[in-house]
Amino acid sequence: MPVRSFQTSQILMQDVAPVKKPVGAFRGGLFGFLLGATSAGAGMYYYVVDEYRVSNELLTEDIYALQSAVQRIEAYVKALEEKVEASTKKK
Repeated sequence: MPVRSFQTSQILMQDVAPVKKPVGAFRGGLFGFLLGATSAGAGMYYYVVDEYRVSNELLTEDIYALQSAVQRIEAYVKALEEKVEASTKKK
């Protein structure tokens, strides 16, 4: 009877490394969603605040322009009233 020898492959001789617990799809998806939603919210917040600041400055400039126009019209109307009073007194 022939003699049989016992052999093992190279892979079976290596030490078994500890298996890392994989991050589950649910936890990874939830973390990704929260991270994306937070970053998108922060970006939108800064965008809206910047747009609010710009529109507020434009509105303030328009208010000052309107105020100066009203003051010019008021001065013009007063000058016209004085001219009308002066012309009615002469008659």
